[in-house]
Amino acid sequence: MSREPSTGTIASGAPARPAGSRGEAEETGFPGTLPFGARLGAAMDDHGPLCVGIDPHAALLAAWGLTDDAAGLREFSLRVVEAIGARVAAVKPQSAFFERHGSAGIAVLEETLAALREVGALSILDVKRGDIGSTMGGYAQAYLVDAAPLAADAITVSPYLGYGSLTPALEAASASGRGLFVLGLTSNPEGATVQHATASSGRAVAAMIADGAAASNAAARAAGTLGSIGLVVGATIGDAARDLGIDLAATNAPLLAPGVGAQGAGEAELARVFGAARAQVLASTSRGVLGAGPDPEALRGAAGRAALEAGRALRR
Repeated sequence: MSREPSTGTIASGAPARPAGSRGEAEETGFPGTLPFGARLGAAMDDHGPLCVGIDPHAALLAAWGLTDDAAGLREFSLRVVEAIGARVAAVKPQSAFFERHGSAGIAVLEETLAALREVGALSILDVKRGDIGSTMGGYAQAYLVDAAPLAADAITVSPYLGYGSLTPALEAASASGRGLFVLGLTSNPEGATVQHATASSGRAVAAMIADGAAASNAAARAAGTLGSIGLVVGATIGDAARDLGIDLAATNAPLLAPGVGAQGAGEAELARVFGAARAQVLASTSRGVLGAGPDPEALRGAAGRAALEAGRALRR
């Protein structure tokens, strides 16, 4: 597949600027590359608060007329990047759908992340890593340092060995201007068993995770920018945050919200779940956009409509 980097356009029709450029950093007083939270905030302002997933499962590959192998995976992923990479706030490859093809799939993931960098798109690699000590340090080196073949702008992580177990990833992200999205309040029914449980202090586990993110984002809050340590908060959790005593706005965290569009959350539900934190929300969708493919114009149209809908629900 021949691939040409796209410059993209922002809502006004002006060419998109590569995220986190040195010139942009100098304009805002940051040395070097902007921290992830500041870059994400700017991208959400420019393109709308939408993240599009790259989820190349077998059924979707078939719907696009592609083979369920590394060649089909590559064609699918690079078509998505070429069509919409520079036109949405962030793109989120789901690592599992690449890993299932073995080393050839991982090679395609590397190429996909490189393609996103070429078009100036922010990448959030959905890997949900979580471990302790040197093993967590290994994951940090795999995804959060400049020289890593699988380097992304941010990754998803699991804090359920304790928020402190994320320290190697937190340190690597801070040193390289990258970010994390920490699983906080997920919408799967099984999640509540752990996330809603209370410690001896009476504080819910999810609330303590939110406290950790707030502490990690304190310096960004003082600087008046969005933090780089985000939370994954399902768009269909209802009143859970309020019931558990979690002030999402106070975390200063970008809030990655799966469950928008094809999975059912609309404007009223987003307002109910996020309240005063709505401006921090990055709505995540996959099927609602990818189902429009493989035609590039149809993909761009679906992404544009989804971004407008997210903006109306979250930014007014």
